[in-house]
Amino acid sequence: MQELVDISERYHRQVLLKELGVQGQQRLAEAKVLVLGSGGLGCPALLYLAAAGVGTIGIVDFDNVSMSNLHRQVLFGTEDIGQLKVLVAERKLKAINPEINILTYPVKLDNAGCLELFASYDIILDGTDNFATRYMVNDACVLLQKPLVYGAVSRFEGQVAVFAADKTGVNYRDLFPQPPVEGEVLNCAEAGVLGVLPGIIGSMQANEVIKLITGMGEVLKDQLYTYHALYNQHLTLQLSVVEENRKGIPKNEQEFLQTNYEWLCGIGVEKMEIEQEQFEELMEKGELTVIDVREENELPAISFVEHVKMPLSGLKEQLEKIEGETVVFICQSGKRSLQAAKLLAAINARINIYSLKGGVLNWKSKIS
Repeated sequence: MQELVDISERYHRQVLLKELGVQGQQRLAEAKVLVLGSGGLGCPALLYLAAAGVGTIGIVDFDNVSMSNLHRQVLFGTEDIGQLKVLVAERKLKAINPEINILTYPVKLDNAGCLELFASYDIILDGTDNFATRYMVNDACVLLQKPLVYGAVSRFEGQVAVFAADKTGVNYRDLFPQPPVEGEVLNCAEAGVLGVLPGIIGSMQANEVIKLITGMGEVLKDQLYTYHALYNQHLTLQLSVVEENRKGIPKNEQEFLQTNYEWLCGIGVEKMEIEQEQFEELMEKGELTVIDVREENELPAISFVEHVKMPLSGLKEQLEKIEGETVVFICQSGKRSLQAAKLLAAINARINIYSLKGGVLNWKSKIS
């Protein structure tokens, strides 16, 4: 009897839609959606997914409510400051719809956590705000073949896309092949964001989830929707698969677990550059692959360490041939070798990759 009451009263207005109907409502009740982040994007998405009757909603967030959240994170109030976001969200979503299941995960996502959590859900909604997590989430969804509903905001502009994660469709790496280095792209804490914008984008993400579950309409699969709040400008771009970009996706679970996404996305990129002393220590340990990325005719020649020659001009075509657990790139002054290190890291963040700071010019006493 309770199910009939819910269908006729709580969900009456959307069940009236012939595109959704009772069957669509039942699909929503049976669905399991995992929302990553209960911040600016997660809050509106959670509100509408709960109200729509999504049967099981998981929330991942390890943060507490702060005053600076309140202008855009509409699940929270002043009285919630200092409390764990997932617990406040659970309480308030239950008040909206007590008939659904809310599961909370007050943890910081890591590689193992992604695989374990994602396996239990039908759809993943990404409301995170940093590149390392986005690449990790994308790769986990591709491996597990889970649909990923992506959203992002900054200042006055937002983006929404659906990556269906069927291993042949577009994924996040087709949109952003190369992770930015640390500080290259400002986050909301640095650049600011209009409070209403995450509400718009997060609601659009919820809409895409509901369409995926019910089969209504056309989802933003292989498309990127962008919206500018100041000028009411919007644009939908068709995305396409770029095979070159898929080289960075781990091929299996083991490779995924070994991938350091924070390092890949430039957090600690300065650790790529090593001084002469560190290089000497690596040489003493052995099992080191040294690659000279200078052109064939460049001098002085390197005689102080066994190495292979791979000029930077043709390095991209040879990246997959590079073997070894520890790789050090060398050039004349250290600039090209750092470029090379970043290129290799973009497709393989599972090994130790370094660039010799200062290049061979710092080794005058050891070269001929």
